[in-house]
Amino acid sequence: MTKRINLKHLLINGQRQIGLQFYPDKVIQALLKELPNIKWSTEFQMAYLPNQGKNLNLIFEKFRGVAWVNGQHFFGNSQGKETEPQDMELLRKKYRSYTNIPKDYIDTLERQHYAFNTAKIYLSHFALFLDHFSRMKITDITDLEINQYLNHLTRQQRSKSYINSSVNAIKFYFEVVMGMPNRFYSVARPRKDEKLPKVLAKEDILKMIKMTTNLKHKCIISLLYSAGLRRSELLALKPQDIDSKRMVITVKGAKGNKDRNTLLSKNVLEDLRKYFKEYRPETYLFEGDKAGKYSERSVGAIVKQAAKRAGIKTPVNPHMLRHSFATHLLEAGTDLRYIQALLGHSSSKTTEIYTHVATHQITTIKNLLDD
Repeated sequence: MTKRINLKHLLINGQRQIGLQFYPDKVIQALLKELPNIKWSTEFQMAYLPNQGKNLNLIFEKFRGVAWVNGQHFFGNSQGKETEPQDMELLRKKYRSYTNIPKDYIDTLERQHYAFNTAKIYLSHFALFLDHFSRMKITDITDLEINQYLNHLTRQQRSKSYINSSVNAIKFYFEVVMGMPNRFYSVARPRKDEKLPKVLAKEDILKMIKMTTNLKHKCIISLLYSAGLRRSELLALKPQDIDSKRMVITVKGAKGNKDRNTLLSKNVLEDLRKYFKEYRPETYLFEGDKAGKYSERSVGAIVKQAAKRAGIKTPVNPHMLRHSFATHLLEAGTDLRYIQALLGHSSSKTTEIYTHVATHQITTIKNLLDD
């Protein structure tokens, strides 16, 4: 497979940068180190250097004859905002250049109605996997080679969730696409960390909402918390999903392609009515400048800034509001089965983790030093 580097526009600490996105490759990594002021972004998972004409020329000169430098996104978008495909057909076109990905892989993802984000993750991981074994036929790859690949990811200090996603993407091909159930008996997943979800105090969340003056941003934060929504679910909402008569929000095609109803707050409904009159969204409840879906990155930035204004010292992300929703309902005496339904969890075991962070029972125990 031809070595390939995609140039991306990045904005880091208010400064424009040239992002270099590529599959892990020793030759490319060695040449990158020779570029001046080259750095690595953990957030964007790519190398970058200042967006200057001389640096752009250096990149093309450095990798001439070694890798194809793809500037389609970089030169085709003067605003520096990459537009991600949002349906399977566009995703298919994006990965058309990865000729080693079997056509059946994408077809099966689409036929089984996998969520767009899940399909995108699977394709990304599977492309990297195949690129690693570019000199082998896919049918010749054994459990031993797969375990060696997982060890390779571990040496790269990839997270356990990243490695698990790679395993899922690989298993999907052999077990679902190729119809070989339980193909990988000896492929070892990394041991799962039993970490408790991070939860905010209710008063801190209310302070975040109160100190957010932008109506659109206020509605976003309020819905994430009051309805227990995932970020992707929030961005997929359409105006007709807000049912003011029954006071519920319909979440369609959520994780696992399941629909569910969740709570609609009376206070949030009032703000949403004001928001609708002011912004007049066309397709999605929250839209960007060009009437498309609002970006996930923007939602993250909104939550982060609101937490900063509220004086919260710990890092806050949108999913913490969902964790807080579940925990606060449990502390208020809501039955765990109802919380499971509101969150859209398939298994009660997933919801039970909130029993470990809820404090309503712990606070009734008298501390030994307070006796």
